[in-house]
Amino acid sequence: MTHRHEDVWVSTADPSVIGAVRRTAVALATAAGFDQNRTGQVAVAVTEAVSNLVKHAVEGAVLVRPHLERPGAVELVAVDKGPGIADLGRALRDGYSTSGTLGIGLGAIARMATGWDVYSVPGRGTVLVLHFTADGLPGPPLRVSGLRRPIGEESVCGDSFAFADDGDAISVLVCDGLGHGGLAAHASREAVRIFMEDPHALPAAALERLHRGLGHTRGGAVAVVRVDRESVTFAGLGNISGWIAHAEGRQGMISLPGIAGHKGRHPRQYEYALPPHATVVLHSDGLTDRWDPVSFPGLFVHSPAVVGATLLRDAGSRRDDACVVTVKQGQ
Repeated sequence: MTHRHEDVWVSTADPSVIGAVRRTAVALATAAGFDQNRTGQVAVAVTEAVSNLVKHAVEGAVLVRPHLERPGAVELVAVDKGPGIADLGRALRDGYSTSGTLGIGLGAIARMATGWDVYSVPGRGTVLVLHFTADGLPGPPLRVSGLRRPIGEESVCGDSFAFADDGDAISVLVCDGLGHGGLAAHASREAVRIFMEDPHALPAAALERLHRGLGHTRGGAVAVVRVDRESVTFAGLGNISGWIAHAEGRQGMISLPGIAGHKGRHPRQYEYALPPHATVVLHSDGLTDRWDPVSFPGLFVHSPAVVGATLLRDAGSRRDDACVVTVKQGQ
């Protein structure tokens, strides 16, 4: 899977976003072949979810896009920084509205979705991820997710990612193009193109190919990881952070100094054991690397999309392009 479009995050500070996000979701569902009834369910669920953000969120933002693992599915990612849901079990029961109005509530939203996941800490906020498929079609495997956000008000992001899942292993590229704006985006898109020519190559070989191929661009920081059932193989050049994270802590992976396409030593790859239920996290320096899994109680049992969105919200900087990719092997 190549990430070819821009993730358009929409602030929920203005009520007009409810209609705009609903129209985007309906257009994606229609394009994916959802029937009229199923498209209507998508519209109702998305409207309610975004309405709750508009009414109660602090720094709320929402993203609707084709699902990265199954482009025929529609994904909604909603984040906010408060007030959080104190009693998630109650919020999911019928008759209880998350917005305190006569809204249909989180339970009904979840039932209309093919799949859903929510992480909420009182006082810190909520992350809600929904996905919808056409009637009768299975949901995506939920083994990998990636999110991007451009610096400030920029319309393009200088960070890019791509991944490929062959069933046994998941290979991922993250590239942070040097600087930001159009030239950085060009470099990172070129990295994606080169990577996808042979996405299942070993990380050191892929990184060598990227280093040779990016010389006509600005270049950037690049990391390639291969995640199988029991191990992680990682090769990096520049400051892409790679982590193996779980509830008790995290292990960092070694990246060599340099700029892919311009300067750097011969790529090396390193292999690490993958503990059961761990999450592999790659991110650009648009996220601080000082986040600590222990300060996110219960987060790392959640889906890759919820883990990534929470880290982007809490560790991300608006002063740089940001990209985070999360992988679970689903033990």
